[in-house]
Amino acid sequence: MSLFGRERIRPRTPDQLRAMRVAGLLVARTLEMLLAEARAGVTTAHLDALAEDFIRSGGGVPNFQLVPGYSHTLCTSVGDEIVHGIPGERVLREGDLLSIDCGAEVEGWNGDSAITLVVGGDGAGDPAAARLSEVTRRSLWAGIAAFRPGGDLNDIGGGVEDSIRADARADGVDYGIVEDYTGHGIGEHMHLPPNVPNYRVRGRTPQTPVGSTLAIEPMVTLGDQANHVLDDEWTVVTDDGQPAAHWEHSVALTERGMWVLTALDGGEAELTARGAPFGPLD
Repeated sequence: MSLFGRERIRPRTPDQLRAMRVAGLLVARTLEMLLAEARAGVTTAHLDALAEDFIRSGGGVPNFQLVPGYSHTLCTSVGDEIVHGIPGERVLREGDLLSIDCGAEVEGWNGDSAITLVVGGDGAGDPAAARLSEVTRRSLWAGIAAFRPGGDLNDIGGGVEDSIRADARADGVDYGIVEDYTGHGIGEHMHLPPNVPNYRVRGRTPQTPVGSTLAIEPMVTLGDQANHVLDDEWTVVTDDGQPAAHWEHSVALTERGMWVLTALDGGEAELTARGAPFGPLD
């Protein structure tokens, strides 16, 4: 069965993209705040409470709370948890590999972004886990840089996959690319069609016109990508117990290039370093 069916990407107007940038910046600033707060001895529930207060104080609504059956502001995934970890009384420890996924809605428009970090800094944990996070982050930006007018979703998935495969060869590590979960469209809802795979797929994929808005989010494992959902019906973990990393940005395609709506600088530094066009509307 196709991942896409007859799905097409509905392009946004420049004014709609500017509205999405407001939501994206609020998410970016929330994650910036959480980077400083995620330390040993803190619970994931505490991070969740800080994030909710920050988003609401900034004029937004935590859009994860708009997902039926989910009542939290963040997903906090630790160690072998790939995505959708539920904040709670878990106390973070030095060296934990922590992924934080965060979203906000402002005046009907959405932003969604995720980061992975080592609690206490990269030197505090397993070097292989810190490298896994960096490989995943690099693949995210490779996928963003491949996003182009007149292209299609295989450009993005191929960019992500090629980056991971190249780092795997360089590192002598067989990184797993999670296939069961993908990126997605974003706009007036956090999750919209189409799916955005982090790998090449057979057959035709939806084209990416100017005005496209996508959440690109590679999820990569240190071992096999096989996974399952825990009894809480949310948390996705690796079958082999190996760690996973997750990075995400919401990205718009403008006449001038890419505009990373959930990056504080709009993606300018990373895109420029890759020779990719930076196309802000602000």
